[in-house]
Amino acid sequence: MIVEVRTYKIKPGRRGRLHEVIEQLERPVSDADIQDLAALLLDAIDSGASVSFMASLDMESAERWWRETISNAGERAIFVVARDAKGIAGTVQLHPAWAPNQQHRGEIAKMLVHRRARRKGIGTALMQAIEQRARESGFTLLTLDTKRGEAAEVLYERGGWTRVGVIPNYALNPDGTSCDTVVFYKTLTG
Repeated sequence: MIVEVRTYKIKPGRRGRLHEVIEQLERPVSDADIQDLAALLLDAIDSGASVSFMASLDMESAERWWRETISNAGERAIFVVARDAKGIAGTVQLHPAWAPNQQHRGEIAKMLVHRRARRKGIGTALMQAIEQRARESGFTLLTLDTKRGEAAEVLYERGGWTRVGVIPNYALNPDGTSCDTVVFYKTLTG
């Protein structure tokens, strides 16, 4: 199902345009998409992103993680990707809260944009698409966390997310050093 189609300029000063398609992944996911998602995750780790994994993660393990995450996700989970001419260039997912008294709440996870596609508006488009799908699915409150000091922190602030606070030494970077995490929430309205 196509959620939204956008066109982004490559970079100021360059000629030409890059076309991106933002869409929700339908399950079951193809092997090619699993491979693209695994490559995207490895690219994020190689760039120093604190996304739950250490630098030792290999392609086979990354593919297995994506297969299990998508296949084990509940019916209300949402996976959105951005595609460019080379394949999946970005992704974001929403996981519903498990508690019966929190069915209105979802957690945003693994918002990743490949280094080849950064600074082109893809992160913003992914967040807009996941928020739109969350609204359509009845979610009214979203939460997320991100590494302190990274570009994603600014992206969420610009997107109207409210900063709750910072948790020091919350996670490890891929190289094993510790990093602080910033927690955000967003209330979705009509």
